[in-house]
Amino acid sequence: MSASMEIARRVADAVLYEGYLLYPYRASATKNQARWQFGVLVPHAYTATAEHAACRTECLLEASEDAVLRIGLRFLQVRSRTVERAEGAGHRPVPALEVAGETYLTFDESVEREHDMVVPLAEVLASERIHEVRHDAARTVERLPAPPGAPAGRIVREDRRLDAVLAVRAERIDGPYGLVKLRVRVENTTEWADPDAPRDEALRCSLIAAHTLLAVEGGAFVSLLDPPAWAATAARSCQNVRTWPVLAGEEGRRDVMLSAPIILYDYPSIAQESPGELFDSTEIDELLSLRTLTLTEEEKREARATDPRAAEIIDRVGDLPPEVLERLHGGVHHLRPAARESLPWWDPGADTAVSPGTDSVVVDGVTLSRGSGVRLLPGRGTSRARRADAHDMFLAGRSATVEAVFLDVDGVRHLAVTLDDDPGADLQREQGRFLYFSPDEVEPLAGGKEDG
Repeated sequence: MSASMEIARRVADAVLYEGYLLYPYRASATKNQARWQFGVLVPHAYTATAEHAACRTECLLEASEDAVLRIGLRFLQVRSRTVERAEGAGHRPVPALEVAGETYLTFDESVEREHDMVVPLAEVLASERIHEVRHDAARTVERLPAPPGAPAGRIVREDRRLDAVLAVRAERIDGPYGLVKLRVRVENTTEWADPDAPRDEALRCSLIAAHTLLAVEGGAFVSLLDPPAWAATAARSCQNVRTWPVLAGEEGRRDVMLSAPIILYDYPSIAQESPGELFDSTEIDELLSLRTLTLTEEEKREARATDPRAAEIIDRVGDLPPEVLERLHGGVHHLRPAARESLPWWDPGADTAVSPGTDSVVVDGVTLSRGSGVRLLPGRGTSRARRADAHDMFLAGRSATVEAVFLDVDGVRHLAVTLDDDPGADLQREQGRFLYFSPDEVEPLAGGKEDG
């Protein structure tokens, strides 16, 4: 496995278990009663929720027809885990059972599923290639012997039948650059009888946290977040449904792409200070580790019984050396000279040259200041690397009014704006609560305001 793919898989593993269990990692915690929120593909006939059966990835690559593609589909399948108490000649399901000082809980687990498809680009340019995904129903029984030797109970684990397809197609894009549009479709094709069944039942026949890892030999992917100018039109033509493909692996290389059910930026990575997965979205390792250390022994015992991965978190955090815990407090990875070093950053008023209400900045040859009209283009230009906010999708293209121009401690200017169509804009203006964008994330509106 290449170094680039190893980096991509680490991020993909984090995607796979995003939200798997949340602090305090106990089955009884309210936040762990509604699980499996990301990348859920349910059977077509299940309609009790608004969840979907398929997702689609479209991305661009530069490649000749002798290039080879590797498409990896990865997801979790929910496995039911039922604890049963021995009663007479049979067994009865129970929420919990204690045997020889150990606690066993009825709580769903998961099993990792992975399917790889290696195909020459020429084949998928000619026709769609389909890989059938099938996992048969299975049942295992684990006996829990009591100390005297008589069985006190058992754990029954069951997998439901699951069927899906991984379909890949490619097409040449007309133009001088020889671009190829790659389309990857993942669809749950499991037969389902009851459209109104409880969600927990349907999830056992669903793909959870479904995502794809795409790799190419003899070619290179093109960023959809920050495409070169010559590929911008083609990038806008890509229609991604419930997935967001980004370049992954070693920064600068373009042979791997991760298409995930959560919004990422190009070349996502795991922080080098992180000692392991904590399953919380945008997790703050130090905070979660410290909070985990505050759990009582009874709470830790329940967490260990909830899931083996929860037990691993409890044990790992409990064994963290002080120097590792201190490292979680953060690190400085990039240094640059501080601007305006002689000015106290905590008191902008001390600098008479700084006046957010009257300062201005030039964008596309137009001077913008308080009252100027702009169109929002979040993530454009150099700010793409530092923005990865789902909220940006709802702001793109909307008109706004500049309320102030701020200068931060590094000498970088930011525009504070309010949305023109926001009925709460006056209240936000009064309270000084604004949206902030860098100058390269806006374009001036002709005449200062958008008509209409």
